[in-house]
Amino acid sequence: MSAAVTSRLGWYARRAALMSPAELAWRFRDQVIRAAWSPRQVTRQQLVRAAPVPDRELAFTGPLPPGTAARVPEEARKPVLEAADRLLQGEWEVLGLLRTDLERPDWFRDPQSGRQSDPDRYAFRVDHRSEEQVGNVKQVWELSRLQHLTLLATAWFLTEDERYALRVADHLRSWWRENPFLSGVHWTSGIELGIRLISLVWIRRLLDNWPGVSALFERDALAVRQIRWHQQYLAAFPSRGSSANNHVIAEAAGQLTASCAFPWFRESERWRRKSALLLERELIRNTFPSGVGRELASDYQCFVAELGFVAAAEAEASGFPLSPVTWTRLSAMADSAAAMVDERLRPPRQGDSDEGRGLLLDAPAANRWPSLLALADSLVGRLDWWPAPSADAGSVLVGAVAHARRHVEGRPGQRPSRFADAGVTLLRTSGANEIWCRCDGGPHGYLSIAGHAHADALSVEVRYAGIDILADPGTYCYHGERAWRSYFRSTIAHNTAEIGGRNQSAERGPFMWANHANAREVEVIDDGDIARWTAEHDGYASLDPPAMHRRSVLLDRASRSIDIIDEIEGGRHDVRLAFHFGPEVRVELDESCAVLSWPQADKPGSARLELPGALRWSLHRGETDPILGWYSDGLGRRVQAFTLLGCGRSGPGTPLATRLEFLEIGASPKPALSWCVSDARLSENPEIRAEVT
Repeated sequence: MSAAVTSRLGWYARRAALMSPAELAWRFRDQVIRAAWSPRQVTRQQLVRAAPVPDRELAFTGPLPPGTAARVPEEARKPVLEAADRLLQGEWEVLGLLRTDLERPDWFRDPQSGRQSDPDRYAFRVDHRSEEQVGNVKQVWELSRLQHLTLLATAWFLTEDERYALRVADHLRSWWRENPFLSGVHWTSGIELGIRLISLVWIRRLLDNWPGVSALFERDALAVRQIRWHQQYLAAFPSRGSSANNHVIAEAAGQLTASCAFPWFRESERWRRKSALLLERELIRNTFPSGVGRELASDYQCFVAELGFVAAAEAEASGFPLSPVTWTRLSAMADSAAAMVDERLRPPRQGDSDEGRGLLLDAPAANRWPSLLALADSLVGRLDWWPAPSADAGSVLVGAVAHARRHVEGRPGQRPSRFADAGVTLLRTSGANEIWCRCDGGPHGYLSIAGHAHADALSVEVRYAGIDILADPGTYCYHGERAWRSYFRSTIAHNTAEIGGRNQSAERGPFMWANHANAREVEVIDDGDIARWTAEHDGYASLDPPAMHRRSVLLDRASRSIDIIDEIEGGRHDVRLAFHFGPEVRVELDESCAVLSWPQADKPGSARLELPGALRWSLHRGETDPILGWYSDGLGRRVQAFTLLGCGRSGPGTPLATRLEFLEIGASPKPALSWCVSDARLSENPEIRAEVT
C-alpha cells in the first residue's frame, strides 16, 4: 500500500471519529447514491447539443429596473471598467496569483503547479484534496465560480460596450461545453455549484438588454441543461453534519437564487421551498444571536452574510420573501460587522479567510467589509452609529432587485463592544488615531471539526490608527503546503501563550481539529477611562499536571496604553509567549524592552513595549526552520514580519506582565532602557503592580 493511500485512509479514519452515528449513516447513503449516479455522467465526447432552442418557450422575468445603471456612483464605475479592461487582455488576479491566460481559459489547469486534472473523470472519483490529481484545487475552482464574468457583465450593464458581453458569452459557452454533468473536478463540491448559480443569475440579469442574451441562456439547450444539472446536484447532495458550515449556506443560497430567477423546471417550486427552509435554518445555526459567525473566522461571517442578503433579495423580488426571523438575523450579522470594524473599516482577522465572495459586481478589493455594509445599508438600512459606507455597484444593483429597504425591529441603539455569545470583546478608544483591541475569549470554532478555526484562544489583536501593531497572522494557504498551513493555524502564530510545547487544540488535518480548547470570559468592565477584560481557557487541562491559562487585558484610555497580564495556573510548565507585529512595524529589542515604530505608514507612529522579564526574549523575522515571523494579507500571499518570542517556565503566583504604550503621532520613542520597568520592580512596587494588574 502506497504512502499516499495510507495517508488518505488515516485521514478518513480521523474524520469519521468526529462524526455522529447519524452523520456516518447519511454519508454512507451519499456514497451509495454517488455510485448509482455513475451512469448519469455526461462526458464531453457524449455531449450532443440538442436542438438550437429548448423544446418549450422559456423567459427570464427578473431584469433590473430602468435607470439602475445611472445610480451607480462614478467612483465605483471607474474601477469596474478598469478591471474589466484588464480581463479583456486576459489578466485577472486569483488568490494572490496574477493570471495572464484568461483570453481562452483552461478550466482544469492549476496555474501554480501546472497540473491539469482529467476533465472526463467521473466527478465522484476525483479526489479534489489530492494535489497529484488536481493541483491546488482552490486555484482551479476559483475561476469556475465565474465571478470574473459577473464583473464583465457589470461593465456591459454600465456601458453597453459589446466587447464585454461577447467575452462573457465566449467564456460561458466554453464552460458549458467543457464541464458536462458530473465530469471533472468542478462537480465535486456543492459550495462551488451554489456560487456558480448565483453568478449565472446575475450574468443573465445584467445582460438583459444585450441582443444576444436569450441565445446565450434560455434559447440555448445546453445552458438550460447546465442550470438544471446544477440544481439537481444541490438537491441530492447538501452538506450535512460536521460539514454544514458556510458550505451549506452557499449551496442553499445558490439553489434559492436560481430557482427564483430560473423557474423553468417542474422541480423549481420544490427546489425553491426546500432551499429557502434550508437557508433560513442554517443561517440561524451558523451564527450567534449577536450576529457573529459561529465559525469564528471573521471573513466567513462576511461571506455568509453576503450570501444571505443576496438570496433574501432574490426571494423578495420573486414574491416569496424569507421570514422576519431570517431578516432579523441578517441584520444582526450586519450590525455586528459594523460594530467590529476599526476606523479604516477593517474587520478582525480571526480564523481562516479565503477571500470568498458570494457575488462579485465590483472590482475585487482586499477588504470586502465596506461592500457588505453598503449592501446591508441598501437592504435593511444603516443605524446612526454605523460608519458611513460608500455605495458601490453591488449595493445599488442588489438593492434595486429588492425594490425597498426592509424594516427590522430590535436592532442595537448604540455600537456594541462585546459579543458575549461569541466570546469577542473590543476594547477601543474614540476619535482619531483609534486604539482598537480585539480579545478572544470564546469557543474554538463551529461543529466537531471546526474546520476554519485557529488555535488562538485568549489571543489579542491590537491596531493603532488602523495599523496592525499586535497582528493576527492570517491564513496564507489551505492546500498543498502543509507545514505553512499548520503554522498559520497554530498557537505560537498568535498573540497568546503556548504551554508544554503544543497547540491549545489538537490539529488532525488541514481542516480538522480535535480536543477543542474552550475559553470563557470571566469579567468584562468598561468604565470611563478604563476598560478591562479577563478570560481563561482549558486547552491544557490534559497536561501533567493540568494547566489553566488566564489572561487580563486592560486599556487605559487616558494614558493610551494596554496592559496584558498572563497567569499560568497548575504547576511548572514550559511556556512560550508570542507577540506578532504587522508588516509596517519595525521592532528593536533590548533584553525585555522593545521599541516599535511604523515610519512608512500613512500616519507614522511609535510605541513602547515592556515584556515580562521572567522570560528570555528573542526577535524573529521571515524564518523557515522553524517557521516564524510571517504575515499573510490574503490567500496565496505572505510577507516577512517581526515576532517577539519569550521562552521560560511558568511558576505559581508569578504573572507575566506586558505593557504596550503608544506615543503621540510624530513623537520619537526614547531608548528602550530609559523607560522599561522590570518584573522585579513590579513585585517591589505595589503602586506600579496595582496599575498594571
